[in-house]
Amino acid sequence: MHWLQSLDAGLFHVVNPTLSNSFFDVLMPFCSGNAFFGPAFLLAVALMACKGGARGRICVVMLVLAIALGDSFVCNTLKHLIARPRPFWTIPDVHVPTGIGRSDSGSMPSSHAANWFAATMVLFIYYRRSIRFMLPMALLVSFSRIYNGVHYPSDVLVGAILGAGYAACGVWTLDALWRWAGQRWFPLWWASIPSLLDPRPPGSRPVAGESLKPDARLLDQHWMRLGYVLIFLLLVVNLAYIGSGKIGLSEDEAYQWIWSKHLALSYYSKPPLIAITQFLGTSLWGDNVFGVRFFSPVISAVLSVLLLRFMARVANVRAAFWLSLIIPTVPLAALGSILMTIDPLSVMFWALAMMAGWRAIQDNSTTRDWFWVGLWMGLGFLSKYTALFQLLSWAVLFVIWPPARKQLRRPGLYVALLVNLFCTIPVLIWNSQHDWITVRHVSEGGHFDKAWAFTAENLWRGISVYMRDFFFAELGLQNPFFFLPLIWAAIAFWRRKPRDPLLLYFFSMGAPLFLCYFLFTFHSRVLPNWIAPSILPLFCLAVVYWEQKWQAGFRSIRFWLWPGLIFGLFAVVILHDTRLLGRVIDPGLVAKVVGHPLSIEDPTHRVLGWAETAQTVEAARQKLKTEGQPVFIIGGHYGITGEITFNLPEARAAVRDEPIVYYLNTKTPDNQFYFWPSYVDRKGQNAIFVETLDLYSDNTNNTPKELIAEFESVTNLGAFVVLHDGQPVRRVQITECRGLR
Repeated sequence: MHWLQSLDAGLFHVVNPTLSNSFFDVLMPFCSGNAFFGPAFLLAVALMACKGGARGRICVVMLVLAIALGDSFVCNTLKHLIARPRPFWTIPDVHVPTGIGRSDSGSMPSSHAANWFAATMVLFIYYRRSIRFMLPMALLVSFSRIYNGVHYPSDVLVGAILGAGYAACGVWTLDALWRWAGQRWFPLWWASIPSLLDPRPPGSRPVAGESLKPDARLLDQHWMRLGYVLIFLLLVVNLAYIGSGKIGLSEDEAYQWIWSKHLALSYYSKPPLIAITQFLGTSLWGDNVFGVRFFSPVISAVLSVLLLRFMARVANVRAAFWLSLIIPTVPLAALGSILMTIDPLSVMFWALAMMAGWRAIQDNSTTRDWFWVGLWMGLGFLSKYTALFQLLSWAVLFVIWPPARKQLRRPGLYVALLVNLFCTIPVLIWNSQHDWITVRHVSEGGHFDKAWAFTAENLWRGISVYMRDFFFAELGLQNPFFFLPLIWAAIAFWRRKPRDPLLLYFFSMGAPLFLCYFLFTFHSRVLPNWIAPSILPLFCLAVVYWEQKWQAGFRSIRFWLWPGLIFGLFAVVILHDTRLLGRVIDPGLVAKVVGHPLSIEDPTHRVLGWAETAQTVEAARQKLKTEGQPVFIIGGHYGITGEITFNLPEARAAVRDEPIVYYLNTKTPDNQFYFWPSYVDRKGQNAIFVETLDLYSDNTNNTPKELIAEFESVTNLGAFVVLHDGQPVRRVQITECRGLR
């Protein structure tokens, strides 16, 4: 091994710094990553999907799978297992051109080489002539990694072999699976495409025995089976992802995990169902990230199956399948399938109430149908208070669709209201015991406690700031290729007469909530996830509307459908592994635009680096413990308090009985920690106070006056930058507090 390492270093020196020159110093960083690669990649795959027929679409799927799964699971796992330092950390005379970052991630294997050779192999399988330009490009990128001083030659060689190997293995394995399962489960499609390795060119004649007009029932069965397969695969991928430990808990997840250790009828800011859900998950799998998030992908899968069956029944099977394919490529929905916050529960129960409600408003409905509507709405209220808006949705439905008003004269609707009211009892009891603190919190969180004058200045602020931020946030999170057609469908269907009752129903279930928050942007800032329950009804409306347009001969849909799927898949992959962002975007160019260096974890920085943050705080705590007194930790925000509690093993084990992490004492309730035992009984003990700071500013917060009054002495240790995979993700201020009075 020593001989091989010496040979590797010797070959490295043949390239770096021997071949260094000013021209290569510009060319090689550009080859490793530039601002043009991302758009060019998206354009290329969109063209293959739209113009390449079956061959092009299969090739795109294979490309995305090979790059995303290979980079995330194969290369990343090997990097952590081998843990080989990069050349610039171990060789003193390495030449690193300007603009090349110094990452702490492992050197073996090279992910760049693996990705490029994986892409080269996939394209070679489907388009033989692509080897003429793909292989030289893959070799050039691989060479640039050595020239830039970030990889040894063996890293690149192993990466190239791995990438080409798992790409070929993946394509052939999926082809073998299709040959076996396709003939049994999808005989019509298998007859058209008997092999994924060599799909028939578009426009070719059907094989002998294949019907030009297959049986409609059999074709519907194919679409349903494909929908089930897709949902199952997404469930497996999401469970594997949350179990991989790639990202930690968000602040809200960690905070609400502590709630699950103190089960109650309700909580300061949220109803109780999130705590119960996390309690069940951690009871099954333990107090770890997988246990906390287990029900998020499960909820997503269950809801997807129910929605698939519902849409197949009320619309048609093809519309149902396309909805099940579109939703996973919507970034907000993808985040909801891996993060266990109140939103997955809220969206699920809103959608269940919507599906039950369609049956309840039919002429032959029963009181039992309305009971389920009331129960789902009640459980939605126990998940998130936004569920109250669904009452407005029903009111809008009765206004815009006269046939539904006959339900006002039947007992079922009032049974649903009683069941819904019954579900509010736990929240009402808890709030009556705690001075109705939730009402005050919701009022302040929505800025309802602030007066708003209808002035030109306020109106301009709402339009130019709040509304703009809301629109562009939703445009990105809902996938712009789908969000704009969704808005168009929600407006355009009103021109049809007579209006489709199903479209009216979906509109009433989604538009009122969306429009209320949209109008509220004139008053205050609206967070993107506030409208989450309205998204599924509006997507149902859009899919049904555009399916009807397709049946009427409008074929232009495919020009935004396939680009939308490709863009959404790319965006979702980036959200799941933000390291890929640094490979398709030039960090130097972004730094010039946004004014500060781009951290490759920026899209999900809130869920990264918390274990390292807890270690930084624990190191300060252990140092203070050497003075002989017990030391506890105080968080300056509920989020960091929850994160340190979860990520510090000692604190996690003691969270219920004798916590060692507390929130700062306050005179009035700021969060749920106010209602639990505080550190006032730890007289004479020392503490570490920790608070997060802005990552890109040099400011340090002043020590809170409460700490100065509570302790005999307070010493600010300054700000500490926390790194994750060599990239800064946050700054924390740490303060030593001695002698609790």
